[in-house]
Amino acid sequence: MSQNLTANRPTFVTHLECSMTGERYEADRLHGLSRVGRPLLVRYDLAAAGAALSRDALMARPTDLWRWRELLPVRHTRDVVSLGEIETPLVPIPNSGGGGHVLVKDEGRLPTGSFKARGLVMAVAMARELGVTRIAMPTNGNAGAALAAYASRVGIETIVFCPEDTPEVNVREIAMQGARVWRVNGLIDDCGAIVGKGAAEGRWFDFSTLKEPYRIEGKKTMGLELAAQLGWELPDAIFYPTGGGTGLIGMWKAFDELEALGWIGSKRPRMYAVQASGCAPIVRAFEAGEEHAERWEDAETVAAGIRVPRAVGDFLILRAVRASGGKALGVGDPAILKAVDDCARRDGLLLCPEGGATLAAYREALRTGEVDAEERVVLFNCATGLKYPMPPAPRTLDRHAPIDFDSL
Repeated sequence: MSQNLTANRPTFVTHLECSMTGERYEADRLHGLSRVGRPLLVRYDLAAAGAALSRDALMARPTDLWRWRELLPVRHTRDVVSLGEIETPLVPIPNSGGGGHVLVKDEGRLPTGSFKARGLVMAVAMARELGVTRIAMPTNGNAGAALAAYASRVGIETIVFCPEDTPEVNVREIAMQGARVWRVNGLIDDCGAIVGKGAAEGRWFDFSTLKEPYRIEGKKTMGLELAAQLGWELPDAIFYPTGGGTGLIGMWKAFDELEALGWIGSKRPRMYAVQASGCAPIVRAFEAGEEHAERWEDAETVAAGIRVPRAVGDFLILRAVRASGGKALGVGDPAILKAVDDCARRDGLLLCPEGGATLAAYREALRTGEVDAEERVVLFNCATGLKYPMPPAPRTLDRHAPIDFDSL
């Protein structure tokens, strides 16, 4: 029954449900948050999906995001949008990671240079399928770039709001790819408030993190890929840079779906939600035993992608972390910058600051005995380090003057 992208294909979505109450919502209709203001989760007939697709058939397909189509929500092939979403590699970092058991899943290889492509390609495809013509979204940079690229490709009008100190490369990237981008004198949740007000007035559809149901479905492909890449044996621990937390929530959902298919067992990785200590609402809530996280005031960190003072899916992040036996961990900017520098100089892999945060958190967890050096660990590098400021390299050489080769 599984078919390629040039034909209509089976789909196994049955309904959506509120992540807080379990209330059911009809599929094939445009939804935002549930009635209680919480994210909606897409549910599938996994027995039928398993009958239609075997693990062997899946592994024979090209290794792109759309190989997982039976576990994704897009009903009609004509609504699929793509810029070439590859399966991202697992890169060992034996020198900066302290051994051969640490792997970096390098999401910077995706279109627009970040893992935001996974969530936005799915959300835009579903927006197209459900007739959305105008979208607005708050962003710290990379999500806005991915939205602009995919929405422009299918002709959906896009307005993006970003904090005024968003990296210049991100703002220009968003504008270059066809969105109208506005800098706002505030943080990402302040931008989100503007988006929400406009959506309430019917000006656009709100694409804020977890305020539509399908970004999770795109992000869950990180977990699906990871399982396949590791021979259907999940790692001992995952360190994930956590702002809105969509990817962590999505991976936890992916693991449950793979177990229901009979493709993996009940073993789960310990999930570590990594935040910067200058913006750590999930860490604070985890340590206090709370299910929801209060807004973090005066948020500040070099890792702009995880500078999210409040997350609408906070309880889903905290539930996954606790159920897995993991933790929420905060790391300071100096440790983040040192990790980025070490990985680049010693292993040749240029991490983004958010990816550096996962390496810094892993190092601290190793020091405290939270993880063992022999455990297999996956760190997520969520974007290419080429988008971020680098230290100056000012040395010059005058080719006309005598050259002191010993000093070079």
